[in-house]
Amino acid sequence: MKSKHKSRLKAQFTRMLDHKPLHVLDIPDEYQFMDEDLITELKVSVNAFLKPSEQI
Repeated sequence: MKSKHKSRLKAQFTRMLDHKPLHVLDIPDEYQFMDEDLITELKVSVNAFLKPSEQI
C-alpha cells in the first residue's frame, strides 16, 4: 500500500478507521504471487509494528 492508498482508505472509511492504526509498509510492487523474497519482506516489515509476543 502506498500513501495515496492510505489516504483513500481514510477518506472512504473514516468512522471505521478512527482510532485504528493504518501503516504503509513501502514494499515495492515488483514481486510475483507468493514470492519467497516478498514473504520475507512482509515478515520483516510487519514485525516492526507488532509486539514481540505477536511477531511472525
